[in-house]
Amino acid sequence: MKTDNMHRYRVLLADDQPDIRDALRLLLKNEGYETQPASSPAEALAAIENREFDAVLMDLNYTRDTTSGQEGLDLLSRIQIVDSNLPVVVMTAWSSIEVAVEAMRRGARDFLQKPWENTRLLSILRTQIDLRQALRHASRLEAENRLLRAESRPTLIAESATMQPVLELIARIGPSDANVLITGEHGTGKEVVAQTLHALSSRAGKAMVTVNAGGLSEGIFESELFGHVKGAFTDARSDRIGRFELADGSTLFLDEIANVPLNLQAKLLRVLETGELERVGSSHTRRVSARVIAATNADVNAEAEAGRFRQDLLFRLNTIEIHLPPLRERREDVRPLAVHFLRGLPSSAAFCFPPASSFAVLIWACDQIHPVALRGSKT
Repeated sequence: MKTDNMHRYRVLLADDQPDIRDALRLLLKNEGYETQPASSPAEALAAIENREFDAVLMDLNYTRDTTSGQEGLDLLSRIQIVDSNLPVVVMTAWSSIEVAVEAMRRGARDFLQKPWENTRLLSILRTQIDLRQALRHASRLEAENRLLRAESRPTLIAESATMQPVLELIARIGPSDANVLITGEHGTGKEVVAQTLHALSSRAGKAMVTVNAGGLSEGIFESELFGHVKGAFTDARSDRIGRFELADGSTLFLDEIANVPLNLQAKLLRVLETGELERVGSSHTRRVSARVIAATNADVNAEAEAGRFRQDLLFRLNTIEIHLPPLRERREDVRPLAVHFLRGLPSSAAFCFPPASSFAVLIWACDQIHPVALRGSKT
């Protein structure tokens, strides 16, 4: 069965003999695979560190040592460090039970003896690639479940004249992939606007990924945003997908961005500049395509001028800025917001109340709607 044209699976062919590589290339090309050759362990490792592969077919013996398989076994160990989930099928003409057992112990998924049988080779390759895809899917679902996203989306309520230019800007830039910086006081509805921008974009088919960037300690910042591999640190018992990788093809909302410590801002900047990241404990580079929407209640320009926020990071985040006015400047929205609240929406709904006056405004608004009920309450 040929691979789906929507995704041509990429296989690395590592062997020091050109005729072997050519034979494998022709065999796999006819099955719809894309291949890349490597003539040495060093070349194979460099390829894996720089590109994403779906599987590896590799010889165990190379020019330095043509019988023991030690070069191939060492390469296997190195591959496990770079990507422990990458399926590796080893091949050798000098097969032995001992070498096969050691290869499997070091992470090989299967073992083929030269000359190989085409049918068996293709069957093993398809099985291992299908397994990798299934594991990736399961890992992604697990990561999404950890986010505990609410099923309902907040409603953007903005009837005041003050909010009309904001709504027009949201409608204009929502369908684009431009990064957006949302500014405004606490409670002005920054996350609601981010959700709306995401819903208007071509990425709306995937869930928006949210993270309180300013609330992450230095110890977990990289792991949370970029992920980690098993064994990267004491509690890393399994691979974990980071928020950037989880938002690939979707939108990443970075809340409280101005609170990110200066020494961690450089790590964030690199991903925004290149679209590339490495999980903690891995040297394997992964490419991601995430639209970044950031938010802050701070004067981020003043923070940058004071040297507490990187100017180059601000430049990357602030392609377009949306400033949300406080509720005291949009009194026409008080009544509809209060009605919205009284209809019993989930607590995740955003009411856009500035923190210092939210309770007083809510009491006033409720009093306008149902004064008798409110005055008769002891609370």
